[in-house]
Amino acid sequence: MSAWRCRRMTEHEQLVALCAKMGAAPTQAELMATQLAKRADQLAAERGITRVQAMAHLLQLVVKGRSGEAPPGFEGGAPPRPEKR
Repeated sequence: MSAWRCRRMTEHEQLVALCAKMGAAPTQAELMATQLAKRADQLAAERGITRVQAMAHLLQLVVKGRSGEAPPGFEGGAPPRPEKR
């Protein structure tokens, strides 16, 4: 038997690796992974969808945001102008 055993990464480890690959510092990647998992749970409960569907939605938003795309509903407008004093 081989001395190397394959171990599957946990969801958290996968999310941390993804966030790090997208440029987040290790501490930030940990925080982002935790927040994504928490929000996926919230969306699943709020919308009556599976957690997998909620996570897929969030990951699409992350990828689009990282590439500079604004998904529908997130377009916003021009930034507010500073007030003159």
